[in-house]
Amino acid sequence: MIIESRFNGPPGSGNGGWSAGVFAGTYGGPGPVEVTLRRPPPLETPLTAVDGEIHDPVGTVVARVRPVPDFRAVVPPVDLPTARAAAAGYPGLLDHPFPGCYVCGPGRVDGLRLFPGRLPDGRTAAPFRVPEPVTDATVWAALDCPGGWAVIAPGRPYVLGRIAAVVAAPPDPGDECVVTGAMVGGEGRKALVHTSLYGPDGALLGWARATWIALPPAG
Repeated sequence: MIIESRFNGPPGSGNGGWSAGVFAGTYGGPGPVEVTLRRPPPLETPLTAVDGEIHDPVGTVVARVRPVPDFRAVVPPVDLPTARAAAAGYPGLLDHPFPGCYVCGPGRVDGLRLFPGRLPDGRTAAPFRVPEPVTDATVWAALDCPGGWAVIAPGRPYVLGRIAAVVAAPPDPGDECVVTGAMVGGEGRKALVHTSLYGPDGALLGWARATWIALPPAG
C-alpha cells in the first residue's frame, strides 16, 4: 500500500486519519480496529502489513493495527446552518500549524476543506461535502481533524497518535454532511477526543475516538 502525496497532513507525511483508514483496511477480521501511529506515515513509499504492523521498506514499524471491542463515541449533532456558522470562525483560517493538510488545510483547494470551528460549549462542528470516490479512508479522514481542533490552539499544535473508528454507513458523493468533535479527557501532552459524522438527514454514519499528542515547543 502507498499513501499518495496528495493525502498529506504535516509536510512530508500522510494525514493521520487518512493513513489510519488505509492501514485499518489491512485487518481482515470483524469489528472495529484501532490504529496507533508509531512514526509519521511516509508518502509515496511502499508499505507492508505484517502481523498487525505496517512496515516501511527497511522494516521500520510505521503503525500498529489491532481489533478493539465495539464502542460508541458519539458527539451530539448540530444542524447544517450551525455547522456552517462554526466553520466561518475556524481558527485555522488565520493560524494553522499545517495549512497544506489534505483534510483541514485552508491552503488545499483540492482537499476535503473540513474547517471545524468552535461551538459555545467547546465542541467543534464543520460541514463536509463528500468527494468522489468515497472510501473508508475518506470517512476516517473526516473523523480525524475535527477532534484535533477541539484542542489545537495558537502556538499549541497537536498531531494524531491513535484512532479507532467505526464506519456504520458511508455517505454518498456530493452529500453535505456534518462532523462534530469534542475533547473528552487528557493528561500531560495527550488529549482524548471523540468525533461523529452525520448524514444530510441527521443519521449517524460514523464515529471515532482518538488520542492527539501535543508537539514539544519549537527549539
